[in-house]
Order: sequence, then C-alpha cells, then structure tokens
Amino acid sequence: MSDRHALPLYLQISEMLIREINAGRIADGQRLPPERDYAAQLGISVGTLRKALGDLADKGLVERIQGSGNYIRARADVQSVYAFFRVELLEGGGLPTAELLDVDRVAKPDDLPAFGRSDGALRIRRLRRLNGQPAILEEIWLDVAYAPALSRKDLSESLYLTYREKLGLWITGAEDRMSVAPVPDWAPASYGLAPGTLTLLATRVSVSREGERVEVSRGYIDTTVATYVARLK
Repeated sequence: MSDRHALPLYLQISEMLIREINAGRIADGQRLPPERDYAAQLGISVGTLRKALGDLADKGLVERIQGSGNYIRARADVQSVYAFFRVELLEGGGLPTAELLDVDRVAKPDDLPAFGRSDGALRIRRLRRLNGQPAILEEIWLDVAYAPALSRKDLSESLYLTYREKLGLWITGAEDRMSVAPVPDWAPASYGLAPGTLTLLATRVSVSREGERVEVSRGYIDTTVATYVARLK
C-alpha cells in the first residue's frame, strides 16, 4: 500500500538533488552520470529519474543537451518544496521524509510566541528523517482558524505544500530562533535521543503572504546526525 503522506517518488528525487546542489555536493556545470547508470545508483526506474530531471529542467537547474547528457545549472532562486527547510546531514544535504506521529486540535500552549487569531491550534507531531536517518523531532501548531477541516489524511510530507493546496494558505516568510532544550517526553524510541536529553531546538514563526503569523513550530535536532544550515547568497 502506498503512503499517501509521502511526496511522489520523482518529486522526492528532484528535491533531494536540489538540496545536494544547494549544499555544494553537486557542482554547477557538473555532468550527471548517464541516466541508466544514475537511476540504478539511486535505486529508481529510468522513467522516474527522467521525470525528476524534467522537473529540475523546468526549474532551470538542469540543462538537458541531446547526445551529451544532463548538466547542473545552479541557481539561488529555485522554487523548492523544501525551500524553507534548513536542516541537513552533518556532511550536507539529505532527502527529508516525515513520519506522522500525531495530529490533534488543542489549546495553544502559553509558552508559544503569539500567532493567529484564535485560542486553538492544529498540533502536528512528526519524526523527520534525512536519507532515512532519524534527525528531527517536530511539533507544529497551525492556528485553527486556518484549518477548520484539515485532518490526518490531508497532510503531505511538505506541510507548506499542504497548506497551499488544501487551504489556499501561502507561507512566504519565517523567523527561526535557536536555543537548547530537553527532548520532550513524547519522543518515540526511534528518534534516537532519550526524553530529557539536551539538544538543539529551532523555534520557527511562519508568516503568510498577507503578513500574518499563522504557525509556530519547534524542531528538536539530533546534532549527532544533522545540523541547522542557513546559506547567505
């Protein structure tokens, strides 16, 4: 049975390559391996790879030259599903995936930054992996006024994509603040760090295109696996 929460495989591959390019692990101008070899290396079909490369070509990140191959054309302004995702493996890059742990409608905790127009929020808890390695424990609160009917089955791995497609809500900015905090007691054993362990905490306030603070998230980053990266260009 397919995971409805997951992005399509070709889009996962496209997003992975975008992150590899942004991390400098694939250089501007680099020629990618022949498609059959590259598909075998990634463990996917040639058709899926070609669809991913087509997506990258549409975004201006790949130039496909007949009879020569596929060449990387690095850009800073590419539109990516994970454009706001700032956590990478220690060696750089990493394909993000998400395991949905819990979705509930709750009162907003008093210790959150002010956001939204109501007293309640849709709370989403997830375990994020990078290239299959558990790396980030996430707790996200979306003001309930923006998600009156959103349910577990509606959520995709990219919440910002879900917001756009299901709610007409566009996240266009965010403020991140870093601190140190203990891993919460709801952390699953598969996360790797035990509850109470001090780790890096990224607290984000996300802003809509109307300039409203609509979402707050907390990401507990396992620094033995990953780190927060912000590139200035």
